Amino acid sequence: MRTTTGISGIGRRALLGASGTAALAMTLGLRSADRARADERFADYPFALGVASGDPWPDGFVLWTRLAPRPLDPDGAGGMPPRPVHVDWEVAEDDRFRHVVRRGRTLATADLGHSVHVEVFGLRPGRQYHYRFRAGGTISPVGRTRTAPPPFARPGDLSFAFVSCQAWFEGFYTAYRHLAEEDVALVLHLGDYIYENPIDAMGGVRKVPVAPELQAEPMDLVQYRNRYALHRFDADLIAAHQAHPWAVVWDDHEVEDNWVADHSKADNEPDQDPAVFRTRAAAAFQAYYEHLPLRLPNRPQGFDARLYRDLRYGRTARFNILDTRRFRDDQACGDGTRSGCDERLSPERTVLGDEQQRWLDNTLGRSDATWNIIAQQIPVTQVDTDPGPGQSFVMDFWDGYVASRDRLFDTLVTRDVANPVVLTGDMHRHLAADLKRDFDDPASPTIGVEFVGTSISTKMDGEDLDASGAALLTANSHIKFTNYQRGYVRCSLTPESCRADFRVLPYVTTPGAPISTRTSFVTEAGRPGLQPA
Repeated sequence: MRTTTGISGIGRRALLGASGTAALAMTLGLRSADRARADERFADYPFALGVASGDPWPDGFVLWTRLAPRPLDPDGAGGMPPRPVHVDWEVAEDDRFRHVVRRGRTLATADLGHSVHVEVFGLRPGRQYHYRFRAGGTISPVGRTRTAPPPFARPGDLSFAFVSCQAWFEGFYTAYRHLAEEDVALVLHLGDYIYENPIDAMGGVRKVPVAPELQAEPMDLVQYRNRYALHRFDADLIAAHQAHPWAVVWDDHEVEDNWVADHSKADNEPDQDPAVFRTRAAAAFQAYYEHLPLRLPNRPQGFDARLYRDLRYGRTARFNILDTRRFRDDQACGDGTRSGCDERLSPERTVLGDEQQRWLDNTLGRSDATWNIIAQQIPVTQVDTDPGPGQSFVMDFWDGYVASRDRLFDTLVTRDVANPVVLTGDMHRHLAADLKRDFDDPASPTIGVEFVGTSISTKMDGEDLDASGAALLTANSHIKFTNYQRGYVRCSLTPESCRADFRVLPYVTTPGAPISTRTSFVTEAGRPGLQPA
């Protein structure tokens, strides 16, 4: 098994190409907007950041790459000239491309960091495909992806995984190497694809030199492009993208820790003015889009961005992907963990905002899927952190927006939503919980379940049951399990049940860790509540 052991001398000329070969020259007869120009030639391999696919629908998906022969050049251009470059793409039924079913050409431009987002249509539903790109005579690695099932199909089973929180400097991405080898139809990334924290000169636990230009906390587009390239420039992450289609949504660290709407949460930084913060966030949004397989409707327009959307997998599952950052109210009582905070109970407070809430109500209300998956960022379940007689809550969680959670639960109950399952990131721990109509009454009806996935690398190695996890189990009878190791969650859906396997690694501060399933839970269709598998 191959793992990433580090990148020696990260800086202006660092390169970890998927093939490691120099690009070949080829006359493409490319034209810019107003003139013909000379052949494009790449001194280094242009597909160093790999390839990816995302957001499958029954007859297609998004294909992604970014031309970046020197992805960590500090100017953010990835070693590319400012002019546009034509990129050819192909989709085939086989990995040797003997049966090509779609092909085309698109333009990679400097204004989007020479990233490419191709929306492919006209394919067969529920099928595996292979794809690749070509630019300047150089062929990309071959990616594997799948279309969603037909709209009215009921597949016998559907497997997917969800991940979050991958601080590059706090651990190796060994979990992604294992995930690349899983048999799943979709990977959901629920936020914190990058971390904006300053990085030390030796890359944290990775112990590789990091150029000074890449160490600072990002504040503008060039710096965010560099930070994405640094996280993205990892063989294990590249492999996981190459193996499966992904559906992604941001949380907070893609911009700044605990940001909400146009509110900065950092002290002593130049973005405290909301107008200044919006400029910073717009740069972060663009860099996010440039580095991930998102559709054109998800392309941000400055500070305006819409990532909430749904994916349908026949009548087996509907994935409702939420954005719990862009539209919510500021955290109550000054953020942090609080007891006795009346502001969190205010009936006007919202996590989703009015428009997203209406969209979610309508989407859930008309769903004919057996399983209605709500994929989002912060714990929905009540998380009392005080194991004693009192109560204390994290204001950044849905606990800080009680009325908003009540509205969500009202929708699930009054619209008779079938088998709701919430998927969550952010906590850096595995957790499984029953969703209660009234969390303060253990006899209250259970209306759904929530699976929280731990981090890929954030918080380093961790342990099986830490002191905070033990306190959570003591204070919250509806929380059935927690674990503080790194990993991801693999889920399997059938018409009868939803199973979650909590996958863990013993360490991430050095590469090469094995993976195992710590425990598994199921919830049965028509019988909300967790049971050990």
